[in-house]
Amino acid sequence: MLRFRKRSMSVWPDDVQKRTWAALVAATLINLPFGSLYAFSVFLRPIETTLSVSRSEVSAVFGLATITFTMGMVGAPKLLSRASAPLLVALCSIAATAGIATLAFATSLIAWAVSYGVLFGLSGGISYMVLQQCANSTLRGNIGLVNGYIVCLYPVGGMIAAPLFGWALLRWGLQATLLGLAASLAITGFAAMFFILSGGVRVPSAKAETTDEIRLPPRNFVFWRMAMVFFLAAAAGLMVLSQQIGIIAAYGGGSAQALFVATAITGAVAAARLGGGWLLDKFPVPAVMSFAHVWSLVGAVGLSLFPSPWVAAIGLGMIGMGYGFISGATAGGVAYYWPSSDYGRIASRLYIAWCVAAISLPVLAGYLFDRTGGYTITVMIAGAGNILGALVALGLPRQA
Repeated sequence: MLRFRKRSMSVWPDDVQKRTWAALVAATLINLPFGSLYAFSVFLRPIETTLSVSRSEVSAVFGLATITFTMGMVGAPKLLSRASAPLLVALCSIAATAGIATLAFATSLIAWAVSYGVLFGLSGGISYMVLQQCANSTLRGNIGLVNGYIVCLYPVGGMIAAPLFGWALLRWGLQATLLGLAASLAITGFAAMFFILSGGVRVPSAKAETTDEIRLPPRNFVFWRMAMVFFLAAAAGLMVLSQQIGIIAAYGGGSAQALFVATAITGAVAAARLGGGWLLDKFPVPAVMSFAHVWSLVGAVGLSLFPSPWVAAIGLGMIGMGYGFISGATAGGVAYYWPSSDYGRIASRLYIAWCVAAISLPVLAGYLFDRTGGYTITVMIAGAGNILGALVALGLPRQA
């Protein structure tokens, strides 16, 4: 049977507050530059021009980075059992910095695959999960809000990086831009390590943790339901994030409108991730997750019934926000259902659903567009997934 932690709401000791803030500052520092992964599309044209390669070849580098990022998250809990959090953060910063700095002088796509697709992606996944585990080991309240904040850092990092990369590429070129990213990874990585050390952040073992417990349904029951709910929302949301400009254009929108909408949707997803975690502190897990899928469903239905550029913008925004709500609620849900010492192990396995989602509906959407010239069927599939996701979410247990 799954053991559910009953969190104490007593006054926090000063050292606990210090560790919490140190962990959050460290997570912010290191996740924002790694969040530039979401701004990879800015590099598409410069890489194609510099290396004389095709768009599909460059896109494969991003796909590889996504896979290694997931592998890093899955492997992070085991690494934490063998090395300290500050050491892992330092090693990830060194590896990512070396990888990006190497790219400034790269002359082949293989170098990009190794340095960006492997070193940068793997380091980002490990550091992300290590710092999320560090933060959850200190929490005594606002569990959902804090986890929602951590998961919103990557899209926020992408929003910050995209215009900065665009400006730097125009002013100084690809090499200088990459060297600037490498410098930011080194500075923020070692600053994060400093905050973890000075704040005394520790990751306790499962045996060292003592909490009151309440019996809930079997562990597998909760895990697989959460994985299904997360997968269905992520498949629709990642379809939007990966092809939003093309979708807006397919519904008659201009290029300027598409760029504006794409930026707005990315911001809305980041806000929804924070909001999903915050809602989890106020309402039951099944209510929040089913609401998120219904929210996405309304956007999909509206877009199907009234196909036009601005309805598409609103509908895509709602689908993306539904994914954001689920992301924040999933991160917070793990913290409510499992002991904090198990957070990294459970959360990293749930993120496998995110990786599978990234190669499901987004890929199918491209195939269907090539066959039909539009996204109508894709939006209908996303809506059907939202209906199923809402029903599955209602079967999850309530947190205390």
